[in-house]
Amino acid sequence: MITWAYPHFLAVSLTAAFALLLLLVHWRRSHRVGRALGSRARHRGWKLTLRVLSGAALLAAALGPALGVSQQPVRTAGKDVWLLVDVSRSMDAPDVAPTRLLRAQAELRELVAQFPADRLGLVVFGAEAVVQCPLTYDQEAVQVFISTLRTSLLPSGPTTLRAPLELVLSRLAPAVPAASTGPLPRATAVVVVSDGEDFSENLEQPLREIARSGARVYTVGVGTSAGGKIPSAAGGFVKDAKGQVVQTRLQEAPLLQLAAQTGGQYVELNNEQNGFGTVLRSLRTMQGTTEQVRTVAVADNRYRYPLAAAVLLLVLDIVLTVTIIRP
Repeated sequence: MITWAYPHFLAVSLTAAFALLLLLVHWRRSHRVGRALGSRARHRGWKLTLRVLSGAALLAAALGPALGVSQQPVRTAGKDVWLLVDVSRSMDAPDVAPTRLLRAQAELRELVAQFPADRLGLVVFGAEAVVQCPLTYDQEAVQVFISTLRTSLLPSGPTTLRAPLELVLSRLAPAVPAASTGPLPRATAVVVVSDGEDFSENLEQPLREIARSGARVYTVGVGTSAGGKIPSAAGGFVKDAKGQVVQTRLQEAPLLQLAAQTGGQYVELNNEQNGFGTVLRSLRTMQGTTEQVRTVAVADNRYRYPLAAAVLLLVLDIVLTVTIIRP
């Protein structure tokens, strides 16, 4: 049974009617000229037949006739991208306009929009870490969670980079031994967006485990070396235990360590530099791991046959001529 890939029969019918009208007008004009010059109509009739047949074949090819099915292998592949976003109080500093967190939000929205075929997850961290959005293909859901990022999401306290890394580690698929024939774990990237302030313990252990899993960590340092003051909810600026106004500065060392030990990359985000473009290019070149190969039935499109017939008829129409005016 013949099926059609593009069943736009109304558009094809209108096109055919218009083409037939043009051919009819051309036929009548040629008939008048031929009669005046003594040429008989039957000498031109086969030209009209060639054009009608070639036009019908072209329209049939455009509809995409399919007859039967064929089995085609389909490979599914992709990668997981975890977004770890610092929502500690220092991310309210305005040394990156309008604030560190608001600028990071805008860039994260652009990054998420570039990965419609991959899974994305969102973790927020400060004094602790929480999965704000688990891995999902739902790009709109991730965008909604990004838009709700605030420094008031988590309790205040000293920022820890270890907590979000351990949280992501608990969500990573275990590595598969080389001799195993089972499905490979998905390629994973971790993007850490932070000003680098870290009061946690040594990061060596979670970093070794992440590197062993094959995941890569890309770090984005938000802030400047000059730093800025942290606005207080009660007005004024945040002060330390001695009553001095706190000046928060970008701390690059822990972010450089995260990227270097996992084969990732460190970039900066401030008023002069935007490293998100570099991270985006690196993520795009990161190959997704094939999860499975399955066979599906696909309709066998036979458009080539009517198209070839149309080309042949058009060639005959060009090569074979009718002499209307004889010397």
